[in-house]
Amino acid sequence: MSPDNLPATIVPLSFDLGSLVRRSVASLYSHLITRPTGQALRLGIESQIGELGEFCVSVLDFSQVAVLDYSCADEAVAKLILRYRQPDRPAEAYFLVRGLDVHHLEMIEAVLERHRLALVAEVVGTGPTLLGGVTPFEREVWHELGALGSARAEEVAARMGLPADDVVVSLDTLAQHRVVIHRAGSPTYHALQRLL
Repeated sequence: MSPDNLPATIVPLSFDLGSLVRRSVASLYSHLITRPTGQALRLGIESQIGELGEFCVSVLDFSQVAVLDYSCADEAVAKLILRYRQPDRPAEAYFLVRGLDVHHLEMIEAVLERHRLALVAEVVGTGPTLLGGVTPFEREVWHELGALGSARAEEVAARMGLPADDVVVSLDTLAQHRVVIHRAGSPTYHALQRLL
């Protein structure tokens, strides 16, 4: 473990949601529709996270998903994130989404906004972005931390030309959203998208 209690090497736990739905619900199609489908996916993901242990970065890959509806996004994305934001969470799990296309964005954004959640996503053609319920200033702080990789609040503030007090509140909020990693007692914040 590093001084920040982060593993020296972080191996992502990757979930190909298109393949997973075909195995979980015996479907020939990569359609994430209906709440029961989303629940089956979420339970399968939670089970694998539980087997991995204390700390993991989970990558939800949407690249093979043809159709995504609101109820499935709510179960498979929002409820999954909510479970690992709770104080009694079963593991220190963080989530990234890959392979999002424009036809997925509307549903993902809708469920994130409804639950006041945020999520780091790699959108096809644009690279890493921050989705969901964050302020423009929090988004800017997230971007600057991403450019640094890992940094103290003072370093991010210096890069932005602002007092550290203005930045630390946003970094703490982003850490509560679990789109930035910050371990108790450590002065360092880690950009989630740069850990992989």
